[in-house]
Amino acid sequence: MSDEQLTFLSGAEVQSVVYHNKENGYAIARCRMRDEPGQFSIVGTMGELSAGSTLDLHGVWTTHPKFGRQFEVRTFEQARPATENGVIRFLQSSIKGVGEKTATRLVEAFGVAVLDLLDDDPEQLLSIKGISKNKLTDIIDSWSRQREIKNLLVFLQTHGVPTTFAGKIFHLHGAQAERKLRVNPYDLAYEIRGVGFRTADQMAMKLGFAPDCAQRLEAAIVYALFTSCERSGHLFIPKDTLLSDVARMLDTSDYDRLELALYSLEEKKRVRIENLPEQGVSDAVYLMHFYHYENEITQRLYQLVSHPTPVSRKKIDKTLPLVEDKLGFKLSDEQRRAVFEACSNKVFIITGGPGTGKTTITKAIMLTLKELGLTVKQAAPTGRAAKRMTEATGHPAHTVHRLLQYQPDGGFHYCEDQKLKADVLVIDEASMVDAHLFVSILRSLPHTCRLILVGDVNQLPSVGPGNVLADLINSERVPCAVLTHIFRQAQESFIVVNAHRINSGQFPRQHPCQAPEADFFWIPQEDSAKVQKLILDSVCERIPERYGLDPRRDIQVLTPMHKGDVGTQALNAALQARLNPPGPHVRELKRKFATYRAGDRVIQLKNNYDKEVFNGDLGWIVDVDTEAQELLVEFDGNNVQFEAGELDELGLAYAVSVHKSQGSEYTAVVMPIVTQHYMLLQRNLLYTGLTRARELAVLIGSERAFQIGLNNATAGQRNTNLAYRLRNMFTQNRLV
Repeated sequence: MSDEQLTFLSGAEVQSVVYHNKENGYAIARCRMRDEPGQFSIVGTMGELSAGSTLDLHGVWTTHPKFGRQFEVRTFEQARPATENGVIRFLQSSIKGVGEKTATRLVEAFGVAVLDLLDDDPEQLLSIKGISKNKLTDIIDSWSRQREIKNLLVFLQTHGVPTTFAGKIFHLHGAQAERKLRVNPYDLAYEIRGVGFRTADQMAMKLGFAPDCAQRLEAAIVYALFTSCERSGHLFIPKDTLLSDVARMLDTSDYDRLELALYSLEEKKRVRIENLPEQGVSDAVYLMHFYHYENEITQRLYQLVSHPTPVSRKKIDKTLPLVEDKLGFKLSDEQRRAVFEACSNKVFIITGGPGTGKTTITKAIMLTLKELGLTVKQAAPTGRAAKRMTEATGHPAHTVHRLLQYQPDGGFHYCEDQKLKADVLVIDEASMVDAHLFVSILRSLPHTCRLILVGDVNQLPSVGPGNVLADLINSERVPCAVLTHIFRQAQESFIVVNAHRINSGQFPRQHPCQAPEADFFWIPQEDSAKVQKLILDSVCERIPERYGLDPRRDIQVLTPMHKGDVGTQALNAALQARLNPPGPHVRELKRKFATYRAGDRVIQLKNNYDKEVFNGDLGWIVDVDTEAQELLVEFDGNNVQFEAGELDELGLAYAVSVHKSQGSEYTAVVMPIVTQHYMLLQRNLLYTGLTRARELAVLIGSERAFQIGLNNATAGQRNTNLAYRLRNMFTQNRLV
C-alpha cells in the first residue's frame, strides 16, 4: 500500500545493506536520519550501497504487510558521510583492501577529510601503517570505480534512464560511459538489451539532440524494424511499410531523410535490403542478423543433406517387423512409410494433427534407430515437451538449450567448433523452433548426423521470428510425411474431431453426452463479463465436482490476450482470489502487477539459463520468505529460488496466453473466445488452444468471435524468404 506522496529525505545514513542484486542494482537497506532515533528500510534500484553512505532520497512511503512502513526510492543522490563513525563504516564496507582497523587509522589521522584526500592527494595515505604502494593502488582503483558508477547512476536518473542498466552500461564502457552516452545516447538501444528506443530518445532530447538528427532517425528505423519482427515473427519488412511505420512513430512526413537514414544503416551493415521477386517485394529490409540466419540455415541444411551417410534401406526394411513386435501392433501403411523414410533420409519432417499417430511414429523411429546401432539424441523446445517425449519413447529427451549446453555468453557449448556426438537428432514440437534456435541446432550437428523434425505445422508458429517448420515444408526440398489418417480411438475424442474441424474452417460439434462422459463443451455467451463468471464457476466448481480434477493442478485457462474481462490479468486476479485467497496465516509478496502466495501457480516469463528455467515453464510457489522478499518455486520437481530483484521473471499462471501454452499439454483447458479479442483471433490460435487439452476442453464465448477466428486463416503470416532460398540452393546444385 502506498501513501503516493513524493517525499524528500535529506541525509539518510545507511546503517546496513540487507540485500543487493548485482545484475539490476535493486537493494534493500536499513537507514537512520541524523539526530533522529530509530531506523527504517529503503528499497529500490540504488546500485552498490555501502554502510556509512549518506543519501538524499526522493520517493514515497509504502506500507509492507509484515514490515510496516518503508521508503520506496525513486531517485537519489549520494552525499559524503558527515560523521567520523559514518566515514569508518563507509570505508570498510565500500573500499577494497580497507578493513575496520585501517579505516579507523585513516579517520584518526585525517578525520572526515580523508574522503577528499582520496580524490585530491591519495599519496598521503602511504603514511598510515599497513598501506603499501600496491595496497594504495587497489584503494584508488576501488574508489574510482565506485565514484564512476555513482556518477553514472546520477547521470542516468537525471536523464530518465532506469538505473537498473547502470551495471551493464558501466561493464560495457567503463569510465567512458557518460562521455559515450553524451556523444550518441541511441547506442544504448543497440548495445544494451532491455533499453529501447523510447528510453534512449528521452535521454537524447534532454541532451539537446535535434528531432531530425541522423542518429535519431537511424535508431528509430532499427527500433521499428526490430519491434515489428519481434511482435509479428517476421524476418524482414517491406521498405515502404517500414518507413511509413517510422514516419508515424516520429510524426514526420520527411520520407527523403528517412530513406537516407535507411541507406546509411545499410552502409553500416546494420540492415540488409534485398530484392525478393518471388514474393513481389522489391525492397525487403532485414536486420542483419536475421538475414544471416536465413542464409546460414539454407547453406547448413544443404551441406547436411548433401553429405552422404548411407544406411541400408534393406536393413531398415528387415528391422521394422522387429520394431512392430516390440510395439505390440502393426504399423499402418502411412506410419510404416513415415518410419522408413525418417530412418533413410538425412533430414526428414513428420507433421500431422492430433490423433494421427505422431507419438507412435516417433517411438517406432527410436526403436528402429536403436536396432540399427545408431546413437540418437532427443530434444524439444520446452521442458514439458521434453518430459512428454521421454515418457512416450522411453528414451531420455532434453530441452534444446540443455542438450546444446547454453553458455553464459549467449552461445552454446555444442556449436561449429564442438559438434554434438550423435548419429541422429530428433526434435519434437518443431513448430516452436525459431530461426535463431534452428541456426544453433544446425551449427551443432556433424555432417554425418541425421535430423528428424516432428511437429504440427498447423499450430501457432514460434514465438521468436521465423517460421522454420512451415518454410522447410513449403520449400518442397526437404522430405516430409504429412499424416492425415485419424485413428479409430482418436476419432472417439471430440477434442481431436473438433481440432480437425477447426483446422478445415468448420465450427466445432457439441458432444452428445454430458459430463463426465463428454470431453468437449462449447458454451455460447456474448457478454464478456458473463464469460468471466462462467470461467470462474467452471474452473473452481463445475469441472472439479464432475470430473474430480484439481482446479490448481489439472485445469488451465488459456486466453488470446492479456487485457480485458477475460484477459490473463483480470482472470489471474479473479482465479487467485477464488482458489488461493489471502488469510491471516497466508504469507505473500506484493508487487506492482501481482501478489504471490504459497500455492500459487506461476509461469516463467523469460529464459533463465543459470536457474535452468525457461520462458513458458509452469511452476508452483512452495515457500514465501517475506523478510528476504524471496520465493521458492517448484518446476517439475526442481526447487528454484527467486530473489527480490528477480520476481519480474514470474507471472501468475491460473490463466496464460495461448502463445505461452505452446509445447505444453494440460488435463483440462478452459478457453474464452470473445469479440474483444478480434485482433488476435486466428484459426491456428483456436486450433493450438484446443489441442493443448488432453482429457477435457471447455470453450466459452461468442459464436461470432469464433467465426472471425475460423475465417482468419491467413492473418499472422510471416515475412520470410527461407523456403525460396532452400528451393534455389537445392535446384542450382541439382539436389532435388
